[in-house]
Amino acid sequence: QVQLVESGGGSVQAGGSLILSCAASGLKYSSYTMSWFRQAPGKEREGVAVIYPSGGRTYYADSVKGRFTISRDNAKNTLYLQMNSLKSEDTAMYFCAAAAFAIQPLRPNNYNYWGQGTQVTVSS
Repeated sequence: QVQLVESGGGSVQAGGSLILSCAASGLKYSSYTMSWFRQAPGKEREGVAVIYPSGGRTYYADSVKGRFTISRDNAKNTLYLQMNSLKSEDTAMYFCAAAAFAIQPLRPNNYNYWGQGTQVTVSS
């Protein structure tokens, strides 16, 4: 049974930082493309950051480029998202997701498995 469990969310003031983690189990983690998505109330789920299986290639949405860093530890089956210079518009539920093969990696329908999410709230 595949499980993705996010942690690290919380409330922070604008300009602050958070680190999200996603612990994966039940899958060959090192073979999967991993991503972070977010969804704010009343909005569609959007791709934030992608990291390919080896960890050598990453991709970011324009809205977070230069502020967020995605990384992975394949020995620990864990995905991370370092979020700096947070803005109120970053407020959302953040989800990690795993794709065996992602043709369009920022699109949710490419992903096989999802976590339950962790809430990030940024106050201005």
